[in-house]
Amino acid sequence: MISDLARAFIDAARSLLHPKMLAIVLWPMVLSLVLWGVLAWFFWDNWISLLGHWLQPAQEFLSQHDFVWLANGMTVVLLVLLVMPLALTTALFIAAVMVMPMMVRHVASRDYPELERRHGGTFAGSIWNALIAIGVFCGLWLLSLPFWLLAGLGALFSLLLTAYLNQRLFRYDALAEHASHEEFQLILEQSAAQLYLLGMLLALLHFVPVINLLSPVYTGLVYIHYGLGQLKRLRA
Repeated sequence: MISDLARAFIDAARSLLHPKMLAIVLWPMVLSLVLWGVLAWFFWDNWISLLGHWLQPAQEFLSQHDFVWLANGMTVVLLVLLVMPLALTTALFIAAVMVMPMMVRHVASRDYPELERRHGGTFAGSIWNALIAIGVFCGLWLLSLPFWLLAGLGALFSLLLTAYLNQRLFRYDALAEHASHEEFQLILEQSAAQLYLLGMLLALLHFVPVINLLSPVYTGLVYIHYGLGQLKRLRA
């Protein structure tokens, strides 16, 4: 199992350095940042006002105990902490739905040319899978917000939820073109733990500044190499 995971990371890094991949590697994150930048431009005051209303009891408590500076900055800090995961989720969605088909064709033609395409997935299936993944992620993420008040637990839940999002978003598109429906289900059954472990390791990259600009496309490449590698082994 470990060798399969390591091979997927190494092969994905090699694919990332190809000129075709370098040409698209920043698209998902840049498009996401532009989208959320535009939304923030129009709705920042509304968001601040809404959060300030929710945080008013905490701000009053801090002000009474000579933490006025913390009370004043709390709303902005919390809003930034809320927007950052949403921007990352948007970038992952763009990578999974818009960029993955091109990445799959590129990787398959260069590294897995012998794999027959059995088209077990569809574009509509990709959209539906992505909507479910993001819906579950956002719902659980909102439920986890109170845990940010407890040291370390908020970050832990964020890591676990991002790991879920990674594997749920990219496993379908990595195999949709080449695996049959039955092969896809069999790989999910056999590799569920490995797929989630991949998601956990890749989630760590999402929180590293600068590297996280590349991480959506790199995440897709890792799942493509792992998924097609497992499919090749299954058919052999």
